Amino acid sequence: MTTLHFETALLPDGWANNVSVTVSPDGTIGQVIADSNPSETVVIPGAALPGMPNLHSHAFQRAMAGLGEVSGPARDDGEPDSFWTWRQVMYGFLDALTPDQIETIAFKLYVDMLKAGYTSVAEFHYVHHNPDGAPYDDRAETSRRTIAAAARAGIGITQLPVLYNHGGFGGQTPTDGQRRFLNNADGFIQIVSALYAENADNPHVRIGIAPHSLRAVTPELLGDVINALNGFDAKAPIHIHIAEQMKEVDDCLAWSGQRPVEWLLDHQSVDERWCLIHATHMTDAETDAMAKAGAVAGLCPATEANLGDGIFPAVRFAEQGGIWGIGSDSHISVNMKEELRWLEYGQRLIHRQRTVLAGGAERSTGRALYEAALNGGTRACARPIGVLAEGRRADLIVLNTENTPLAGRSGDALLDAWLFACDANPVSDVFVGGKQVVSDGIHAKQDKAEADMRAVMEKLISG
Repeated sequence: MTTLHFETALLPDGWANNVSVTVSPDGTIGQVIADSNPSETVVIPGAALPGMPNLHSHAFQRAMAGLGEVSGPARDDGEPDSFWTWRQVMYGFLDALTPDQIETIAFKLYVDMLKAGYTSVAEFHYVHHNPDGAPYDDRAETSRRTIAAAARAGIGITQLPVLYNHGGFGGQTPTDGQRRFLNNADGFIQIVSALYAENADNPHVRIGIAPHSLRAVTPELLGDVINALNGFDAKAPIHIHIAEQMKEVDDCLAWSGQRPVEWLLDHQSVDERWCLIHATHMTDAETDAMAKAGAVAGLCPATEANLGDGIFPAVRFAEQGGIWGIGSDSHISVNMKEELRWLEYGQRLIHRQRTVLAGGAERSTGRALYEAALNGGTRACARPIGVLAEGRRADLIVLNTENTPLAGRSGDALLDAWLFACDANPVSDVFVGGKQVVSDGIHAKQDKAEADMRAVMEKLISG
C-alpha cells in the first residue's frame, strides 16, 4: 500500500485540502482522507483531479492528421469537400500500414494523451487485416498492438474491435478501400474471444465491441454479434458511429424509413452499455429517447468541426438527463481543453448565450463540463475510473497552479481558468493505477516515442 498526498483535490463531494490517497498494489484506491496531516511525506503541490477518459480514438489516424486540408478537385456533381472526400484520403493512407507502425503510432499517441491529462482510452479499432484484405495469421494481431502500446505508455485501455462488413445500408458491397476492415460474424468473434481470454485478469484493459455504423453492418449481423458478445460479458461496452453526417441520415431513411438513432432505439436494447458516437443529427424526439435510454453520447468536437459534421444538440440532451463524454477521434488535436471548450462554444454560438452547459445559476461551467465528461467517459469505457473514491482506479492528474492564469485561484475557478483561459498545458503530473507516468510534464518514454514516430512518419509520407 502506497500513499499519495495532495495539496488540494476534487473529490465526489467537492474540493478538499490536504488530501491523502492510499493505493493498493492492484492500483485501486483504498482510502481518500481530506484534511490529513502527513508529517513525513512530501505533499504534491497543485490541484489533483480524476484523470479524464478519452472515449473515442482511432489511433492510426494521428499519423495522417493534417493531410486532409488540401481542397479536392472540382466535382461534376458540384459537391464540396466533406467527410466523404476526407474518407478517401484516409483509405489511401492506410494502404501499406503495418502492425509495427500501428503500434508505434498508438504508443506515441498514448504518451501524448497522458501528457494532456487523459488516463484511459477507448480504442475504436478497425484496421484488422493485411493491406490486401487477407486476415493475419493471428486475427487479433492489430488489436493486440494497440493494447501493447497502451501498456508501454501506461494508459488504461478499453479495446473495441470494430465490426465492419458492408459498404452501405442494406448490405451493400464494400469498396476496395474498406478491405482491411471486413469481418463476418465468425471471424470477428475469433478476435473478441482471443482478447477476452488474454485480458480477463488485467485491470488496465477492458474489452468491448464497436459495430462501425448501421451502414457497415446488417441488422442480422449486428444481432448475431451482440448475442455472441453477451456470452462473454453481458455488460461489455458497445460503441457505434451514428448520425454523424446528413448523408448518412438520408441514406438510412431511404433504406429503412427511419433515421439512424430512431432505427437503433427501435431495433436494439440500447441502454447504459451503449455509446453512440457523434449522434450529431437527431430530431428532438430522438434526442429525448436517447437520453432516456441511458446511452452515452460520444462527442468529439474538434474532429466534428474538422470534418464539417455539425453540432450535437447538447443543451436539450443535457436537459433530458443525457450522459455525454469526450474523445479525440481522428486526433487532429490531442487536447482535452479544446474538446470541452469547443463543445461549450458551439452551443453558445447556436443559442447566442453564455455558460449554456453550466447546468444552472451560479455554477462553474468548467466544473460542470469536467465532471460531466468524467461521468460519461467512465460509463463508456466501462472501467472503475473517473472519481477519486474507494474502489476506483487511482487514475488522476495534477494541475500546476503556480503560473497564470491559474495562479492565485482555487476550487472551481481553477477549472474555469484552465478550460477557458489557458493556452499552455498546466498538467504537471499524471498517475495511472497509482503509478506516476508523467512528472513535471515529462513522460519518461516521450523521447523514444517521438523518435520512433518520426521514423514511421518519414516512411509513410515519403513512401
